[in-house]
Amino acid sequence: MLTLEEVGRLAEAIEPRYRLLVLLAVFGSLRWGELLGLRKSDFDLDAATVQVSRAVSEIGSKLSIKEPKTAAGVRRVSLPTSLVPAIREHFDTFAEAGPAGRVFVGPQSATPLRANFARVWKRALAGAGLSGYRVHDLRHTGNHLASMTGASTRELMGRMGHANLHAALVYQHRTADRDRAIAQGMDELAEAQLGTHWARYGHGGPGEVAGHGSGPGENAQ
Repeated sequence: MLTLEEVGRLAEAIEPRYRLLVLLAVFGSLRWGELLGLRKSDFDLDAATVQVSRAVSEIGSKLSIKEPKTAAGVRRVSLPTSLVPAIREHFDTFAEAGPAGRVFVGPQSATPLRANFARVWKRALAGAGLSGYRVHDLRHTGNHLASMTGASTRELMGRMGHANLHAALVYQHRTADRDRAIAQGMDELAEAQLGTHWARYGHGGPGEVAGHGSGPGENAQ
């Protein structure tokens, strides 16, 4: 699990087109396949929420879109409001055109494959002075941050998209107000450690993130 300071370093070190992927994995507790399945229309930026209703599955080099494995995986997740400007910037700079456009595409307009992204991830870890972390550790970090805000087990499971094995909790539903409070608490934790504008691109814009020029990324499809 990463610290918030390490998340900040990693978000700055990774290729700019994948910076939002790092932040959404942490502050939305999203899985890799869920991130790749996101469309611009899934976001309500006025409410600072994202609807998770599909995931990309990879078998060999073939990608397919599927529904989440369980009904719990279909969910609306509140995001820290500080993340909204970064989402807008990403939409304008890197996302596919149109409301149904894919949020995350490689420099050749293809959905990233794990093998290609692994090279991007490795370079980002090295640039951030980190090692040994997997992409999935971002979600673990987000889940831990959410728990630090005082979220209940039921609320955490709803946010993470986990099916509850205990029948007594199947019919209990998290509320939008509480999920918003969790996201706000995560925002405050990040602001305290990373500064007020923690989610924004640094050094002048998305093309001038520390350690990167304005040229396209390598090896990501």
